[in-house]
Amino acid sequence: MHRLIEIRRIGFFGLILFSAGNVWAQGTASLATKTLVVNGKTVGTEVKEINGRSYVDVEALAQITNGVVTVEPNRIVLTIPAASNAAAPTAAPPPPEGLSRDFASSAVSSLADMREWRGAISMMITYGLVVSASWSTDYHDRVEADLSQAAVAATTDSDRNALSLLRNEFDKLTGWADETLAARQALNGAKAIDPNALKNDPSLAAITNCSRFLNGMIVSGTYTDNASCH
Repeated sequence: MHRLIEIRRIGFFGLILFSAGNVWAQGTASLATKTLVVNGKTVGTEVKEINGRSYVDVEALAQITNGVVTVEPNRIVLTIPAASNAAAPTAAPPPPEGLSRDFASSAVSSLADMREWRGAISMMITYGLVVSASWSTDYHDRVEADLSQAAVAATTDSDRNALSLLRNEFDKLTGWADETLAARQALNGAKAIDPNALKNDPSLAAITNCSRFLNGMIVSGTYTDNASCH
């Protein structure tokens, strides 16, 4: 009877050893070691993979990430500094040079209306036409609207400098038109009726020269200055 009990104890103990060995073998089979790569760089610590989960030493991870490990009674705190999202300052692109396309288009319209206005007054003097003062005001307002559009379209220094010359031309043309119409109303024939008055008018000559210069400058796309526009 005692012998039977002894045999059972030996068999039970052997079963425990067999089961433990089997469990150990399974655990060993599921344990794998891998290399840790951070941001494309292989670091000197290993990653243990057990039953599909990856484990790495906390101290090693702190060194890799420049972090700090704090050991507390009930927890381990790993503090990793946040990456800076601020982008490095980039150099501002150089400002565009020359006359912009939109400004040049508005400037051409302004010059065309000013040329038409000047031509209408010249026709009045050459052929002695009877006209009212309102039509000159209409031209004035049209050119003024053109210059407002040109001011909105001006984006470069060249645009703004050219706009200043256009306004000078507009101011001189306005003054000449007002003076000529006033002479016409005052029956000043030497200035407003005689066809030769146009040839001998220095103000009209300066306006015409400035208009020609501005046309050429805008076509070239490059700002230049000229005394006739001042």
